[in-house]
Amino acid sequence: MKVIEGGVTAPVGFRAAGVAAGIKPSGRDVAVVLSDADATAAAVFTQSLVKAAPVVYSQGVMNNGGPVRAIVINSGNANACTGAAGERHAAQMAEAAAKGCGVLASEVLVASTGVIGVPLPIERVLDGIAAACHALEPGVQSAGHAVEAIMTTDTVPKQIAVQVEVDGTPVTIGGMAKGSGMIHPNMATMLGVVTTDARLPRGTLQTLLRETVDVTFNMISVDGDTSTNDTVAVLANGMAGGPELTAQHPGFETFRAAFRYVLEFLAKEIARDGEGATKFIEVSVRQARTAADARALVKTVLTSSLVKTAFFGEDANWGRILAAMGRAGAAFDVARVSIAFASAAGLLELMRDGEPVPFDEEEAKRVLRPRDIQVSITLQDGTAEATGWGCDLSYEYVRINGDYRT
Repeated sequence: MKVIEGGVTAPVGFRAAGVAAGIKPSGRDVAVVLSDADATAAAVFTQSLVKAAPVVYSQGVMNNGGPVRAIVINSGNANACTGAAGERHAAQMAEAAAKGCGVLASEVLVASTGVIGVPLPIERVLDGIAAACHALEPGVQSAGHAVEAIMTTDTVPKQIAVQVEVDGTPVTIGGMAKGSGMIHPNMATMLGVVTTDARLPRGTLQTLLRETVDVTFNMISVDGDTSTNDTVAVLANGMAGGPELTAQHPGFETFRAAFRYVLEFLAKEIARDGEGATKFIEVSVRQARTAADARALVKTVLTSSLVKTAFFGEDANWGRILAAMGRAGAAFDVARVSIAFASAAGLLELMRDGEPVPFDEEEAKRVLRPRDIQVSITLQDGTAEATGWGCDLSYEYVRINGDYRT
């Protein structure tokens, strides 16, 4: 597998564009991604009871079971909690993208991100969609414009592309995502688009997406808040040629590994770019009784405000980790737990077999000073394991979200 340039336009037969429509005060805010051929689609959406209008629209498209040709996304406004007008606006976005791309509205997925509860400035959005469709191009620059257009409080664009060989045929997977706050996914991330020129049956692609999301996007957390707009969609147009990749195909595992790499990279980038974050935290739980227990423990530690603030203060207050574990709803024997921190500055053992390990506070500060911190938790209760990613909780997070709407 090799990492290449191009993001969502790296696979054969994909074009993209990102333009400024004036939804946000500045910058690009409307993106379109188009497949030049019919694409098999898979998608996962927020499990929140409160779903934004574009989520409901796109779920309808997916339920129809037909091919998908395009995805249209706006940032700056979530079109969530906007009533009947929001539903009309989501449909209008699909219709405008269909007209501009020469496809059917039933072949267009819609996504939005931004402020909740504010009517979409639909005329600006529609003008932006028309401009984006006119600007559609392959290549690195167009992929960059598209990923810029889906950013809200993100400080960096998040995109990647990789290439592998399957039966001697080069197959490419590209992806872009956005997310920085309101990140505690219960299916996916705030927004993610993955493209590939491989050919996969719809059922295989949907299963692969769900399984991969469970160990990537569903294992990140910035602030414990699940969005109304969470969407991850995959388009596979088969334009690389080569065989259809069913789960039984000998090359499927190669594709699966590359697909996992793309989604995990994007998930980590979201956690690393958490609003106001000064630390990127990886939590691993090993030797748990079940995978569900391991995942629950990881996510409870990652979302604990006391744990997060301790890392912000570079304070090795490991008791907060054990306390968080106790309310995760997972079974484990406290007397067998071991906990350690690690970073580029070294390793700090804190608890071994249920007993505290004495440590030097200055050494602890040194280990916790780097941006990237690993938390290792060993239970000795089984063979299951899980890893997740998050960030600390800083003053800046409060500032950003204290005046987000204004």
